[in-house]
Parts: sequence; structure tokens; C-alpha cells
Amino acid sequence: MPRDKAETLERILPAARRVFLEKGFEKATMREIADEAGLTAAGLYRHFVDKEAMFSALVEPALKEMRRYCAQTRKADYAFLEAGNLDAMWDAENELRLMVDHVYAYFDAYKLLLCKSAGTKYAWFLHDVATLEQQETLAYMEAARKRGVPVREVEPKELHLLMTAYTNAMFEVVVHDFTKQEARHYLDTLHRFFVPGWRALLGL
Repeated sequence: MPRDKAETLERILPAARRVFLEKGFEKATMREIADEAGLTAAGLYRHFVDKEAMFSALVEPALKEMRRYCAQTRKADYAFLEAGNLDAMWDAENELRLMVDHVYAYFDAYKLLLCKSAGTKYAWFLHDVATLEQQETLAYMEAARKRGVPVREVEPKELHLLMTAYTNAMFEVVVHDFTKQEARHYLDTLHRFFVPGWRALLGL
């Protein structure tokens, strides 16, 4: 990318972030973002076809990293299953630390996704996360059954309801602007509250 184009993007994206965080996607305008960046609206369109493309540029790095993190976690969970060590899977102190580190490295992106994304394809972010976790959990339960683990039968709708409650609770640290230290404490409490319930429900 030419240096002048990169420098222009370095002005546009922080400006877009500020405007979206203040007004939300629906109320923000390209004109306001251009003014914030010290550019013309035409200048913005040379880089982004519309404001949703700009919004995507702000949140996709966080989502890409989240997908990588989730894939890494799933790989570890299946390794625990292979080893017959499900107790270790539920001992998530290190996993929680990594989760907090990830969320706070991309805090503004998650704030946009959770609070400012109405009108974009990301508006159902929490629902999509809960649905994915539901699907992954059902697949894991089936894999455990095949290995002889006495997994309980759980209705998919019931699991989705509980996964939605868990996912919403987890991201409250962003919605309510917790400090990173507060988030660590809160998510530890959340883990201690939910894990006994998950184990009793799933039989894992």
C-alpha cells in the first residue's frame, strides 16, 4: 500500500471509531467521519464503498483473533477428551486470563459490536456467538458419547437459552466498561457460578 494511502487510512479509521462510538452506526454519517478525519466525503469513498465497510474494517481484526482463540480452545478441549481428563477442561483459569487479555486488546471493537452495531450485519453478534457455541458444544457432546462418556441428553433449544445467558453475561464487562482488573474478578465469579451447572446439565 502506498505510504500516502496508508497515512490517510491512519486518519480515517480512528476518526470513524470515535464517531461510531459516540453516535452508533445508524446515526453516524460519512460527512461526520470525513470532518473528524479532516477529509472530504469523496476522500472517504476512495477507501471505503460505504460506512459499513468502514465499520467492518474496525471490528474484523477482533473477530479474526476471536476465531483463532476459539479454535485453539476447542483443540485443547478435544485433547482433554482424548486423554480422558475432562476435569482439566473445566479448570479454565488460564483460559479466562487469555479471554480477558483478548477482549481488552480489542475493547473498542467489542464496544462497537455490542453497543453500536444496529443496522449492520454484526447487529446479532451475541446471538451468533451463542449459536456457534451451542453447535460446538453439541458436537463435543457427541464426540464424548462415542468415547463412552455418559453424556446427558439436552434439548438444543434449552442449550441455546443457557448459552445465550452465559454469552451475554460474559460480555457485560464491555457493555458496562469494567476495568481489566474488574473483568478478571467478574469472569472468575461467572466461571465459578456456571461451571457446576454446566457439568450437572451436560454430564461432562
